[in-house]
Amino acid sequence: MIRIIAGKLKGRRILAPRHFEVRPTTDFAKEALFSIINHQYLIQEISVLDLFAGIGSMSYEFASRGCKDITSVEINGKHVKFILDTLKVLDLRNEVNVVKQDVFSFIEKKSHKTYDIIFADPPFEMEDKEYEKLLTSVLTHNFLSKRGRFILEHNTRKDLSAHPDFIESRKYGNIRFSFFGLTEEEDNR
Repeated sequence: MIRIIAGKLKGRRILAPRHFEVRPTTDFAKEALFSIINHQYLIQEISVLDLFAGIGSMSYEFASRGCKDITSVEINGKHVKFILDTLKVLDLRNEVNVVKQDVFSFIEKKSHKTYDIIFADPPFEMEDKEYEKLLTSVLTHNFLSKRGRFILEHNTRKDLSAHPDFIESRKYGNIRFSFFGLTEEEDNR
């Protein structure tokens, strides 16, 4: 079960079917993350890309807080249907665009749309080379706005601080959020 922790839907609980293999971000970690985001952005004015959306927990949280431009990417058809059904129940259909696609295929396409926040919560067992591919693809395919941040949720055992676009990392329980942004050279491309 997930709970929306703030905004117009604060306190709403969403129960995912037991057979779904998901690991939603904890309330404690979400609250800390949104505290960081709220100090840097006006959520009502940003665009968000939610990669590996799972059952949509982060997308619902952004929408509840007033974000009107959210794209959620998820490959699992059952999860996509769950997200679409939940958006309907929560009356958030206009705020979230759900894309059923493999994340790597999605980010390999050259896009003209940029996002202020790109959030990714890939499976913890993802291999190091896939983390590197994810970081490289997001940061080189013009998805991130100039002031944008790519926030990657991962297990605390993984250290991504050696990446050249790494900004900082925050630990909450057994998860870590690593923040990345464009360097000046990338910014001027």
